[in-house]
Amino acid sequence: MTALAQGTHGGHPADFFVCDIFDAAPKTDMGGMEHPMFSLSTRPDRTIRHYARGDTRITVTPSVRGRATIHDKDILIYCISQLMAALNAGRTIARKLTLTAHDLLIATRRDTGGDSYVRLVEAFERLAGTRITTNIVTGDQETTSGFGLIEAWEIVRKSRATRGGPAGRMVSVSVTLSDWLFRAVQAKSVLTLSRDYFTLRKPLERRIYEIARKHCGQQRLWRASVATLHEKAGSDAPLRVFRAALRRMIQTNGLPDYVLSEETGDIICVTRRGMGPDQAGLAPLRSDTLDDARRMAPGMDVHALEAEWRGFWVTSGRPVLRSADAAFLGWLKGRVTR
Repeated sequence: MTALAQGTHGGHPADFFVCDIFDAAPKTDMGGMEHPMFSLSTRPDRTIRHYARGDTRITVTPSVRGRATIHDKDILIYCISQLMAALNAGRTIARKLTLTAHDLLIATRRDTGGDSYVRLVEAFERLAGTRITTNIVTGDQETTSGFGLIEAWEIVRKSRATRGGPAGRMVSVSVTLSDWLFRAVQAKSVLTLSRDYFTLRKPLERRIYEIARKHCGQQRLWRASVATLHEKAGSDAPLRVFRAALRRMIQTNGLPDYVLSEETGDIICVTRRGMGPDQAGLAPLRSDTLDDARRMAPGMDVHALEAEWRGFWVTSGRPVLRSADAAFLGWLKGRVTR
């Protein structure tokens, strides 16, 4: 059965959803961006964590295999991205998803060698074993409950090949999301990530990008103290070590969409790329607009293109635009043609 053939069965929702949407924009749930649910460690993290901010409380309890890592989260991002693309297209979605491991690895920019499939199984086990207890609101509901990051998973393999052949390859993978996460998708409590997120290999870089995306978003800038970022990141490193890591990020300047800078008072300023102070009257571009730009100009730096367009807008006398996104894509179409 294809996803297009799904929808309802005898008036009931589909039992599962087939992930078959090519190039779906990467998205993740806002609750998972706000709170440090995932481990930043490369070693098994078996410590129970308690976090509280405002009225929200969260406890993360790992299994014997350790807490799910921020790289394990790629699986959830892939699932959420597929469901949101289908939802926006008016298709019926379900908590249980069927996907191919190869497609997941390609979409999250991972190697597709044999070891990658072994690591995928380990990631499924950590996701299913990590338990969350929280009162985070998803949609219009506040529920204090405990659940795994995923409820269940299953891998189907071809039977072993003929004499002398290799072990059977993965044919399909099924993942059942937690009801809490599925409600977040249904409520569209998600944000789009840069496709370059998957190129960030250091766990702290990924976490800082998530925080920047959640709090700075489409604004020109956002400020937070190093201590606040330390808490939000869920880092186990001493504050001085964490501060040094942020300074290295500032120096390498490798985060997608955002630039970090240090200000007096132990403050980190997050600035949206291409949003200089002389362009404050120009609306920020949406993340999906930048994704469209990447498809229109493959191989080109979309942030450099955005900066070029903003400069063109300034030199043109800062005309009032009905839609900055449409104006940019129109300019880009001409720029690529030229």
